[in-house]
Amino acid sequence: MNITRPRTRSRAAGLAAALALAIGGTAAVAVGTATHAAARPAAQAAAGHEAALVAKARTSLLRYLSKDHAMNIPTPGGGPRGVTPSTVNASIGAKGTGTIGSYNWSGYADSSSTAGTFTAVSAKWVQPSTTCSSEQRLTAFWVGLDGYSNDTVEQDGTLAYCFEGQPYYFTWWEMFPGASETVGSTVKVGDKIAASVTRSGDSYTLALTDNSEPANSFSTVQTCPTSTCTDESAEWIAERPAFPIGITPLSTFSDWSPYSAVETSNGTRGTITNGPGATQIVMYDATSTYPLDSVSALTNAGANFTTHYLNSY
Repeated sequence: MNITRPRTRSRAAGLAAALALAIGGTAAVAVGTATHAAARPAAQAAAGHEAALVAKARTSLLRYLSKDHAMNIPTPGGGPRGVTPSTVNASIGAKGTGTIGSYNWSGYADSSSTAGTFTAVSAKWVQPSTTCSSEQRLTAFWVGLDGYSNDTVEQDGTLAYCFEGQPYYFTWWEMFPGASETVGSTVKVGDKIAASVTRSGDSYTLALTDNSEPANSFSTVQTCPTSTCTDESAEWIAERPAFPIGITPLSTFSDWSPYSAVETSNGTRGTITNGPGATQIVMYDATSTYPLDSVSALTNAGANFTTHYLNSY
């Protein structure tokens, strides 16, 4: 992942340099120079190997996501693939916030039955760590417009992908049902992320800033007719993508805690709580028996919450 590591000399090289210094100063410089010269090819080879692994993981990820362009299941609280609200303990939601279940979404959504209600959504977070087994697993963290009650989503965020036993982190955006676009492949655990989607008419600006690794940042302008992208919802979601053959196992992640989560609806900017139809979404297993993660109540005037991993499937 192109991570620069400090060079270190072996104990033997250090002793040789010390001995040379004791014998006659200038020889120590020669020993040190030779040591660094010998280390450079090895370091370059290691960096090249790491870059090749990242490229391989990225190719696999893109192939994976292209199977169904499925970064979401629309209407997470209903329909043939949804979980009925009765399976969820509604008491865990914030006061005035409804609660539903989903097979692949968790987090919060604001929603309206009026087209064009929402024009912006955003949040910040610190990239969580992911622990991998040999099984391929995938978790996406994102903000977006649409998707809660219709078949389009304009979204961007970060991805944690378990590939060949190792975690890889990417930034990405998508105009669902179009294909996902991965942008940055040097995201690291602890990176400070700020993501947003803003609409003006049929034009959407999808932007993400990785304050720790600027190369992962992006801003792209895409279009979608207002008759297709109706902007009836805003979301802050942790997701395990779904495909025709099933839903990917949720990767084992440390807590995802988006903060400063705001939306603009009917021309007014506000937090999740202030938006219309605020709803908490909890991810459930295929039998609707137990949650795959827990979603906290809203805090900080409705702008913050935490999702906590429990199970993969």
